[in-house]
Amino acid sequence: MSAKNFQGLKEQAEGAAKDAANTLGQATQDAVNQITDASQKAIDKASKTAQDGVEKATGQAAEALSGLGKKCGFKK
Repeated sequence: MSAKNFQGLKEQAEGAAKDAANTLGQATQDAVNQITDASQKAIDKASKTAQDGVEKATGQAAEALSGLGKKCGFKK
């Protein structure tokens, strides 16, 4: 094998390695983006669920206090 052929093979191998590394890097970035997206959606849903729970509990507490006030004669 001549030095010129060896140099050509070396350059092809280096190019293929760079392409593979770039592809892997892009795939990794895509996976990170998907995980970040899914995490944000889960956080948003949990926050909404918690907010809804607080609002419901607040409403129930207000109704209970109102009922207690009526029973005690504070409110008619």
